Amino acid sequence: MAAGGLLARERTIAGPKFNRWLVPPAALAIHLCIGMAYGFSVFWLPMTKLVPEADAAVCASQGFLDQLTTTTCNWTVPAVNHIFETFIAMLGVAAAIWGGWLEHAGPRKAGFIAACCWGGGLVIGGIGVSMHQLWLVYLGCGVLGGIGQGLGYITPVSTLIKWFPDRRGLATGFAIMGYGGGAMIGAPIAVKLMAVFGNGVTAGVASTLVCMGILYFVAMSLGAFGFRVTPKGWVPAGFQPELAGAKKAPLITKHHVHLNRAWKTPQFWLIWGVLCLNVTAGIGVISMASPMLQDVFGGGLLGVHASTELSTEQKAAIAAAAAGLVGLISLFNSLGRLGWASASDYLGRKLTYIVFFVLGIVLYCLLPTLGHMGMAAAFVITVCVIISMYGGGFATVPAYLADIFGTQMVGAIHGRLLTAWSVAGIVGPVLIAGVREAQLNAGVQKTLVYDRTLYILAGLLLVGLVCNLLVRPVDPKYHMTEEELARERSLQRESSTSAADVAAVARGPFGMVGVLAWLAVGIPFLVGVWIALQKAAALL
Repeated sequence: MAAGGLLARERTIAGPKFNRWLVPPAALAIHLCIGMAYGFSVFWLPMTKLVPEADAAVCASQGFLDQLTTTTCNWTVPAVNHIFETFIAMLGVAAAIWGGWLEHAGPRKAGFIAACCWGGGLVIGGIGVSMHQLWLVYLGCGVLGGIGQGLGYITPVSTLIKWFPDRRGLATGFAIMGYGGGAMIGAPIAVKLMAVFGNGVTAGVASTLVCMGILYFVAMSLGAFGFRVTPKGWVPAGFQPELAGAKKAPLITKHHVHLNRAWKTPQFWLIWGVLCLNVTAGIGVISMASPMLQDVFGGGLLGVHASTELSTEQKAAIAAAAAGLVGLISLFNSLGRLGWASASDYLGRKLTYIVFFVLGIVLYCLLPTLGHMGMAAAFVITVCVIISMYGGGFATVPAYLADIFGTQMVGAIHGRLLTAWSVAGIVGPVLIAGVREAQLNAGVQKTLVYDRTLYILAGLLLVGLVCNLLVRPVDPKYHMTEEELARERSLQRESSTSAADVAAVARGPFGMVGVLAWLAVGIPFLVGVWIALQKAAALL
């Protein structure tokens, strides 16, 4: 009988009837919820119109600190937009701080705490909106929600990699695909709820945040309690660890590196640079995709000459086409995470990133030419491929870390590495916006203002390519000894298992439970895909 409380790691060790394909739906349940981070922009404009009787002349002089506590003036878009930056920064910080604890606590406890933080953070943020206290929204959605984001993001990684040593990329791709697709589901729900709870003058932002917080808490909790960890020594039937990837991917190690040593290795910082530069370039395209399409092509999207004065209806049609591109970006961001991560199981992680960088450099440099030639369809396709590689980079990196540092502490190491995302999430948009603004101030035409920016992003990818090419196997001096490995496993409460037990456990049938689990996450995801495709239809 397993000891410890209901959330204890030892209570989650899989029994004989468990099937490993029940773990990805549990991971998806969490990532589809926290993936709403990408859809949070639907709240920005409604949050700036909550005080209809506000005196615009008086409020114009208010600074950011004044907006934190005012109840008589509306917030500005930049003030509320910082909420996104806050929870992305807290995501990396939380993952780095508590990644090591997560390895010992197990996915159930970490996932449940993530549910409390993300769901509870949205509820507190909703209360802050109802009181019109921006500081409370920052505390709830930004700080507490960001901690939930960080814990929820890394919770499934180590567990999935140990369940799927034969297909590490596919396993992590399934989970992290949910983060890319969460906005496809959450954003339409939020828009609908704001309309339902609205009073005809202001949108129902507060009630929407509270409802979504409760919904996400329930869904993430179900996912957390669905997790099981592998018994010590478990491997898939017929899998031979000593032969896995020996010829195709010599970087795959049979040893393990402790978290406290991993971040001191050059490999960690090279992969940190790989992720940071790939994300910075991808965020650059995501942040300017909609205005870029409108500025570069304008009336050309409707077959109208660039010099023609556009009507209000034509401008609305162009904006709808740009929104269609945003829908496609969400779709390719999500599907690219599964597709590229799965491909890395056959190509190897290092070669997959070489493809990301080399192909990315070509495509980033091609975009200005496509814009000048008025080839809107080719431009959109190119952006979609770029975004698929942006998402693929996120999903491939956990398997890359497992190859280089072993699987024992890969979740904690991944947590430290996500600080690269925090840096890129802040530096990338600031860099892109700064370059664009400087060129506009210098008198550069709107149709040409993105050229230099895209070439800069291609240069960042070149640096990332160099970092990736320099990755080599970890020096054996960093490997854990047998005694250190045994101690680490004792902290995870992994009991000894006989060969007979290992051969018998966790090989149950998929069954009706598996069907229902996959339908529970698959149906909402497919609905999100359908909505994204409907938005993309405006591009046709």
